[in-house]
Amino acid sequence: QVQLVESGGGLVQPGGSLRLSCAASGFIVDDYTIGWFRQVPGKERTAVSCISDSDGRTYYADSVKGRFTIARDNSKNMVYLEMNSLRPDDTAVYYCAAGPPNLYYSSYAPPLWPDFRSWGQGTQVTVSS
Repeated sequence: QVQLVESGGGLVQPGGSLRLSCAASGFIVDDYTIGWFRQVPGKERTAVSCISDSDGRTYYADSVKGRFTIARDNSKNMVYLEMNSLRPDDTAVYYCAAGPPNLYYSSYAPPLWPDFRSWGQGTQVTVSS
């Protein structure tokens, strides 16, 4: 059974850091594009960061570039999102998702949530105070 489980969310102060984890089972993360998306009520789910299966290509949304880092640990079959310098507008539910290998994306063509077939349940990140 294909499963993705996010963890690591919580309440942090502005300027703080969180490390989100995505534990995968039923497939090998190194064989797929793994993305982190976020969503707030009333808005579309948008890509935060992605890492490709093939050569480790990565994508970062402009709003998080320089603050967030995506990483994959193939030995643990996990993907992480290190979030630093958090801001209140980073508050959202964060989802880990698996998409096709060699999915095309770029800074001008960001990954889109319908491209990803498998999703975790989400983890809440709240940046306040």
